[in-house]
Amino acid sequence: MTRKSESQLRAGAYASSAGAALLLAACLGIEGTHAQAIMRTPAISVPSRTPTISPGVAARVMSVDRGPRVTPAIPHISTARIGLTPVLPYARYSPNLYPACTAAYRDADGECLAQASGGGDGSGKSARKSAGKGRGNNTSVAVNLRSFANEFVAEIDSALSLTEADELARRHGLTRVSSESFPLIGATVGLFRIADGRPYETVRREFAADGSVRSLQPNFRYVLQDQKSAVPTEGDPAQYALSKLRLPQAHTLAHGANVTVAVIDSGIDARHPELANSIADNFDALGSSEGPHIHGTGIAGAIVAHAKLMGSAPEARIIAIRAFGGTNGSAESSSYIVLRSLNYAAEHGAQIVNMSFAGPKDAVIERAIAATAARGLVLIAAAGNAGAKSPPLYPAANPNVIAVSATDQQDKLFTASNRGNYIALAAPGVDIFLPAPDGKYQMTSGTSFSAAYVSGVAALLLERNYALKPEALRMTLAKTARDLGSPGRDDLFGDGEPDAFAAVMAVPADSTTPVAAASGTTKREDAEKRRDDPGIRAIEQPSLSSAGDKSTVSQVDRPAAR
Repeated sequence: MTRKSESQLRAGAYASSAGAALLLAACLGIEGTHAQAIMRTPAISVPSRTPTISPGVAARVMSVDRGPRVTPAIPHISTARIGLTPVLPYARYSPNLYPACTAAYRDADGECLAQASGGGDGSGKSARKSAGKGRGNNTSVAVNLRSFANEFVAEIDSALSLTEADELARRHGLTRVSSESFPLIGATVGLFRIADGRPYETVRREFAADGSVRSLQPNFRYVLQDQKSAVPTEGDPAQYALSKLRLPQAHTLAHGANVTVAVIDSGIDARHPELANSIADNFDALGSSEGPHIHGTGIAGAIVAHAKLMGSAPEARIIAIRAFGGTNGSAESSSYIVLRSLNYAAEHGAQIVNMSFAGPKDAVIERAIAATAARGLVLIAAAGNAGAKSPPLYPAANPNVIAVSATDQQDKLFTASNRGNYIALAAPGVDIFLPAPDGKYQMTSGTSFSAAYVSGVAALLLERNYALKPEALRMTLAKTARDLGSPGRDDLFGDGEPDAFAAVMAVPADSTTPVAAASGTTKREDAEKRRDDPGIRAIEQPSLSSAGDKSTVSQVDRPAAR
């Protein structure tokens, strides 16, 4: 009885203490906290927008649900809740660029040395681990992780038939995975794989010596440039990039109408409300059956979102090129697939090419980039998420490409962002609020999204002046950028953060009406017709400049300073 009485007294004391604490909290007006708050849905109150086109009018505003017109002032993003579809908090797909390695395991070019795995045909299937057993792949440990094991990309004699190309492969113990003619670089290129288990270097030497082989290289690996934020931020940072880039003011003058941006990425969810009627064309360079992907959908959203969110060029056209796929924790592509993608973009009317991926220096892709630039296309790429000690990554480090690093809401450099004298600009890329597949939204980080924002700003400039040459566009972005970091150009931020409004104002308006708008229909109406006719793939656009107008393309072994 004594023990029972003591237990009852102790329980009563605890209950009294708890009651007192609750009473004190009530008096002080303190609310209870919940652990789930760290994963709460980002709250924004950006109204739904239905972009309209009036090519003959310089200053315009966006219509909002048939309601009052919106003023061009910077919108305030409040914390009022809206009914968004469930969010994927801080969603990301590929964790980073390449596996880290110490100096002892790097070659002279800064490559990580190790046994490679996987296949570069875009299937997303990993190769079996050989472990040196049986007739396993005897790939030398000198083959770096930035290429696919036992695969070659070879330029072959264009006069060879498919049967002859297969015979060429058999003579050297290879399998011809694929080959085709690429008008972009004026060559026939094939993807070949070692079929008989012989050492990589032995096969490479013999194959390269064949008279039907014009050039030979590894099938390099490319990875998308998104990365999970380390620590979720408090508050709702959604769409802070709008005010940073002065997009609301720029949108009073241009929205990217009748400008075509090729997005070489993973699958894009064309059914997402943010992307409705913005996807003008689709091309699957992988020949895969994968559905929409979180990275590609986010990249497209950063450029053309126009519902609850706003992209940097909400009326631009998107050529959705699927070049990245995989189901083993990262979305990857290869030299051969990226070449197919660049060829398609150049042959189907793209004016801007967004490349939110990175890899090593690659001879065949360098050749394709030079040919694409010579056609007058604007090339924009993510600087990479490999950090301060990374060697230059490509295609960003190519002198024909505008390389973009990432910043956060405080204008500080994203810790994982690459540095170097090839960095041209820096744009918001940390905690970016974007669409995700199946009508959802995501909060994500990476230089991928910084590049996408700049691609949209470039589309605004091309709408403003359709004949603007790539070098003039680059100089306009550089001269009107807001300086960040130490005064002047630097290896972290390049020329600084783009000022979309200042850049658009600096470009004289072109009175020439683009061919795409000559029919008198709006971009959205054109898109509806294209959706009704899936057989229509090419987008007829006049060339920005002829090859003769382009200055000689620089070919250097090291990335050139901008």
